[in-house]
Order: sequence, then C-alpha cells, then structure tokens
Amino acid sequence: MRVTSNKYPALGATGVLERREAGPLFREMDGVGTHEVIIETPSHERSLPLMTDREVADVLLAYQSRYRSLREDPRLKYIIIFKNHGEAAGTSLAHPHSQLVATPVPPMLLRRKYEVAVAHYDDTGRCLYCDIAEEERRAKSRVVLETDRFLVFHPFASRVSFETWITPKRHQPSFGQVSEEDLRELAPVLRRTLRALYDQLGDPDFNYIIHSAPAEDENKDYYLWHIQILPRLTTIAGFELGSGIYVSTMRPEDSAAVIREYEQVTAGKGFG
Repeated sequence: MRVTSNKYPALGATGVLERREAGPLFREMDGVGTHEVIIETPSHERSLPLMTDREVADVLLAYQSRYRSLREDPRLKYIIIFKNHGEAAGTSLAHPHSQLVATPVPPMLLRRKYEVAVAHYDDTGRCLYCDIAEEERRAKSRVVLETDRFLVFHPFASRVSFETWITPKRHQPSFGQVSEEDLRELAPVLRRTLRALYDQLGDPDFNYIIHSAPAEDENKDYYLWHIQILPRLTTIAGFELGSGIYVSTMRPEDSAAVIREYEQVTAGKGFG
C-alpha cells in the first residue's frame, strides 16, 4: 500500500491564505491545501469488499496516519477522507484507491451540519449523532449489524437506497482520536458492510466518506465521527440538484431487511 500526492490535485501546497475581495459581493483565496491518493493494494482487481480484514485494517491505519500528520499543519482546518468506486461515483481510475483532501477552511455544507449539531448540544447537553445512533439502535428496524464497538444502519430518510452509516458506540468527535484497537475492530465491520452491498447489489458504484470534526474542534463534544456509504444505484439529476430533495426508490427499513437477511444466510460461511 502507498500514499502519494494526487497527480491532478484540487488543492496545492503553495499560495497564501489571505482572502481577497473580487467585487462587492465576491471573495476569493488561493487553493492552498493537500490532495493525496491512498493506493489500497498492489492488486488491480482486489477492492475493499474482497480484501482480508487485516488488509482493510492497514488501509484504515494509513488513513489515520495521514490524518494525524496533516492536522498538525496550522494552515489546514478540515480533512476529509473518501472513496469513489466506479464511474457513476466519479472515479477515473479502476485500481482500488481512496483520497484525502485537506482544506484551509471548513466547507459551508459541513459548517451547516456542525451548526445544527452545536445547537442540539447547547439545547440538550448531548451529541446529536450519538442520539441518532441510539435511536436507530432502539428502533432496530434499520440496523443491519452491531458489534461491541460499532453500529451499522440505514438511516431514517436515507438520501439514496441502501445508504449506510457506521458509527462508533464510544463518543469520539474525531477520526484522529480512534485507537488502533478500535480501527482493527472497524476493519471487519467495514469489509462486511461493503461485501454485503457488493454481493446483494452486484458490485455497485458507491462513495464513502469518513466524517470527522474540524481539526480545531476535535476536543468538543458536539460531534461524532462516522462513515457514510452512498451506493450510486440511480442518477442524481435536476430535481435533486435544484431542490435539495432526494428521491429514494426503497425505504431504509426494507433495504436494511435485505442486508440483515444476507448477514444471517452468510454467517458462519466465511463471510464474517
């Protein structure tokens, strides 16, 4: 496995962070940041669902190693780790890989997510994402897998069919705070989850994102790091882009039932 700079980076190492006025309504700044590629395996055909638990653990440890290194750069305020699998998910390279982008400002969409989480914390004294995970665990109908340390579920009002979240049971705002022991337990959970989608949906195109608190907010209690997996079974088109309303062709309760049944059938047959 290797980590290298992206050949066509979205952000670069040079430039200044000062924001400049580009007219009475517009502001701009240099694209300062980091864009890396995590090459997950030397095998061209061996995607994450087909790897061993140890190989997936190595990928997760590489993610975290780069995350921890880059958060020490005071210019970088937000680090996002993601994987695009398949043409519909936006990948241009078939070889199994993930990407990491570190930006000098938290993106506006994520700022809004954090604002909502902070408001919930200020109102209740609890983490919104911990509350969501606990409610999904209580409801049971959308849960597909549970271990001692992680919960896997198809969230209420999923954006797309078979959208899947993996959340830790222990409150941790940042992916950088996860212990090596927890990452090694996460590895089979992630692999099993991706393998279920691979087998049930025919190796679908998908995106997954590791969501984590901004570097400067890692020690605040309002957020919970988590993994979001978005299969690309349909095309996001004009209505979704124009309205922000996403149309899913399957209820999360029904998709979760499909994956739970798969888990039951494959238990003890080499899948787990």
